[in-house]
Amino acid sequence: MTEADSKTGAPAILRRRPILVTGGAGFIGSNLADRFASEGHDVLVYDALARPGVDRNLEWLKKRHPSKISAAIADIRDEAAIADAASDAQAVFHMAAQVAVTTSLADPREDFEINIRGTLNVLDALRKRGAPVPLVFASTNKVYGDLADVELDMTNDAYVPRDPSIRDNGIGEARPLDFHTPYGCSKGAADQYVLDYARSYGIPTCVLRMSCIYGQRQMGTEDQGWVAHFLIRALEGQPITIYGDGCQVRDILDISDAVDAYAGAWKRIEAVQGRAFNLGGGPSNAISLRQLLVHIEDVIGRPVDTVYSEWRAGDQRYYVSDTRQISRELGLKSPTPWRRGVAALAHWLQEERGLSGAVRQSPRLREAAALS
Repeated sequence: MTEADSKTGAPAILRRRPILVTGGAGFIGSNLADRFASEGHDVLVYDALARPGVDRNLEWLKKRHPSKISAAIADIRDEAAIADAASDAQAVFHMAAQVAVTTSLADPREDFEINIRGTLNVLDALRKRGAPVPLVFASTNKVYGDLADVELDMTNDAYVPRDPSIRDNGIGEARPLDFHTPYGCSKGAADQYVLDYARSYGIPTCVLRMSCIYGQRQMGTEDQGWVAHFLIRALEGQPITIYGDGCQVRDILDISDAVDAYAGAWKRIEAVQGRAFNLGGGPSNAISLRQLLVHIEDVIGRPVDTVYSEWRAGDQRYYVSDTRQISRELGLKSPTPWRRGVAALAHWLQEERGLSGAVRQSPRLREAAALS
């Protein structure tokens, strides 16, 4: 029984072959834990609860799945604690990380300790077990650098690649790695360690290099989770700061589709072990920041105040995932259309933050409420 479990009365599941989710109280981690618990699996959430608001996600998980969710409140840098948590895991989803470029620039050593040493702690815990325990790792599109060599044009407030292959399909896995900023270096190094542990030690690992994931249980901030951050600021009537010109493009993916991909990677780990895949909404869900702001105004039924500032280090003018390979290998369905997903997130945030009385119900919000 973990220390946290002894205090809360949650079930001791370390000897019941749980699924271990590091960072399991975070946005993606809590949604993964919810999916697996709903399917009848025991889930061990490993989280330091350092990010504001994630404790609410853990409370939500325990309330929904009192007999299936257990928690270890510990830091990924604690080698002994992660070894204990992984001692009987049937699979590991490694989501725990330092997630902000700005934070990595302010404290590169802590970024290194969490993202590289923390990942090595997880990998070595599995290596020392001597059993082929699957591990799926949350990487990032930042491993490809700023993509400054991709020539771009401007169309409808959005950057568009001149290369027709990139324009039609996005950035593929064959793109050379090019780490920028301490965050890019730490996540990129961890990405490579995960792949090499499949080669060197036979651990069945898979890497998912994510673009922008959004959805319920996201506590978006200016540094990470920008879709939710924009919605939170807009719903609360606060100005939104845009770094750069707002024409930078990302492909955004609803959390339900991201969870499908992680679960699919585990299900098909024998076929995909030792490989990295780009995960995002793909060209059909590629939007610029300005285009999202226009949609948010339509969703909430009022204008959004914006402020512009300088570009931030390592920011990509354009990044869209080429999802053909991951969709084919994992048998993924077409992703949720971004307009519908963003409206659904706006409704969830409105309810979660108690803003129903403060925000006028636009037709889009009413529609999202009816679908939820």
